[in-house]
Amino acid sequence: MDAKVEAGTKPEGFRPWRPERCNQIALIFQGGGALGAYQAGVYEALHEAGIEPDWMTGVSIGAINAAIIAGNSRARRLERLRAFWKKITERHVWAYTPDGDIYRRARNATSALLTMTMGQPGFFKPHDLNPWLNVAGARTAISFYDSAPLAQTLNDFVDFSLINDGSMRFAVGAVNVLTGNFIYFDNRTEVIGPEHIMASGALPPALPMVKIGTDYYWDGGIVSNTPLQHLLDQSDLCNSLVFQVDLFSARGQLPRDMPDVLGRHKDIMYSSRTRYNTDMYQRLREWKTRAYQALVKVPEDQLNDEERRLRDELAEMPDITILHLIYQQKAYEGHAKDYDFSGTSMREHWQSGYEDTKRTLLHRKWLEMPESGIIVHDVHRLRDA
Repeated sequence: MDAKVEAGTKPEGFRPWRPERCNQIALIFQGGGALGAYQAGVYEALHEAGIEPDWMTGVSIGAINAAIIAGNSRARRLERLRAFWKKITERHVWAYTPDGDIYRRARNATSALLTMTMGQPGFFKPHDLNPWLNVAGARTAISFYDSAPLAQTLNDFVDFSLINDGSMRFAVGAVNVLTGNFIYFDNRTEVIGPEHIMASGALPPALPMVKIGTDYYWDGGIVSNTPLQHLLDQSDLCNSLVFQVDLFSARGQLPRDMPDVLGRHKDIMYSSRTRYNTDMYQRLREWKTRAYQALVKVPEDQLNDEERRLRDELAEMPDITILHLIYQQKAYEGHAKDYDFSGTSMREHWQSGYEDTKRTLLHRKWLEMPESGIIVHDVHRLRDA
């Protein structure tokens, strides 16, 4: 990570940086609506440091950000991210906002109200008739907004041929409406199109379910808002440096009024379960280690082919470093922070992601692969999670 790579350029002979013994770098993006600009700031800092992902995984707004990154050349990614976020936050709220939390809170509330009543440019627009006034079975009876503008925006900002050329692993999470099962649309197993990204972000009852093939899908955040498990479940998982970028914090303060209650409820509901996932992975790894230690004690001629294959697989288990970046809510942000699409809030979120990532990258030891197993670092705690 010696040379800083300027945004929007790709020097001749540029080679992405990665730590020793690291086979791949993954970016995992949580869902969170308007807070997703934080993830764009994270990517900007990584881009400047010459750290490029081999794997992009996201849910909801994280799926959109991931698609823009994976669906553009390195030289265009930041430009496309900026253009997308400018497009969906271009509506002006107030001409002037006085200094002070009370005024910012009022301004953010106004922005959220405009989103509810008017939708967002290039993202979604309200139906002409409220769904409660529609008859059952009507297309406009199952959501408050039409997500058709997003389809056009994705086609404008994402080159899906790049996502599908296999040079970068890409996956987004969604939920099957009929079965309730969580599913990953992965470019290793299927051709990714705008509909897969829209399905991952179709949060009910705001946005309509999306049909893919013969099935219908909703936002993956309903079941799991952080797709870390998809990476950990891969049979070919190798030594990985993972940047997990979350938009809701599981830790918070006791609510003092009803807006605090609503905000805290949303944070807990959509926050990641990183500790649970990593603990389960570590426990499974310990049992695999015991199985390997038992198999190597068995004479070769007493093992069958399947047991030999298992022994050889267990001999090389991957090590994983997770850098956990979590957006920290501002004092004046309320429970509507995920649908406050004002330009001012967008720029603040972007800058927060950029600064948090720069601080994280200063801890050079955190970027190394562990000697064995999985380790998690969080710059906001300044210790291993």
